[in-house]
Formats: sequence, C-alpha cells, structure tokens
Amino acid sequence: VQLVESGGGSVQAGGSLRLSCTASGFDFDDYVIGWFRQAPGKEREGVSCIAHSDGSTNYADSVKGRFTISSDTVKNTVYLQMSSLKPEDTAVYYCGALPDSVVAVKLGVDRPYEYEYWGQGTQVTVSS
Repeated sequence: VQLVESGGGSVQAGGSLRLSCTASGFDFDDYVIGWFRQAPGKEREGVSCIAHSDGSTNYADSVKGRFTISSDTVKNTVYLQMSSLKPEDTAVYYCGALPDSVVAVKLGVDRPYEYEYWGQGTQVTVSS
C-alpha cells in the first residue's frame, strides 16, 4: 500500500498550487481520500476529503471557496487545487485513505485517527 504526495512548494500569498496524491496497493473505490496538514507545533488539521463511490466532498471552513478537491479514478490520483493561498496555509500536507462508509465523507476531515494509510507529506510554504 502506498500513497505518494507531490506538488508542494513555495509561493507568494495569493498564489496557487496543485497537490497530487497517487495511490496504489488497495482498491481506490472503497476508500475516501482526505487531505490533512500540519504546521510546526500544531495538531494535524483536516483540509478536505472525497469519496470515489459518489464523488461527494467535504471541506474545512478555513479553505472553503479557496481549495478544490477532485479525483481521477483511472490514474488513482486525488488532486487538491489550492488558490488564494495565505501564509497560514503553510504546513506539511498529507493525504490519507479512510474506508468508505455512509458517514465517511461527513466526518472525514475531523477524524484523522480513523485513516488507515498515509503518505509521507509534501511541504507547502506561503510567504507574505
């Protein structure tokens, strides 16, 4: 099982980045893929998640209207398009895989401890 994030980097405030999370070794359709972030000295924070069973999504209030999650089931890849970036978005971004269920997407940004698999993370730095 492997989740590999890519696309991180350094941008100015107001800029954009697109993160990718490519999965292998498990059935992509049976899982919700979520994005989380962790800044130094802070707890891991849920950002967004998507269910491949029906395409439903969820976002943290802090990123609504600025971030968009999407998936390519052929490539087993989930994308996080981040726009209007702010310095407070600076963090290591991780993707994780959560077994799909009726409530998985609704709760998926709030329960990192229920995720089964994690990637290694990619750094996003936003300068003012």
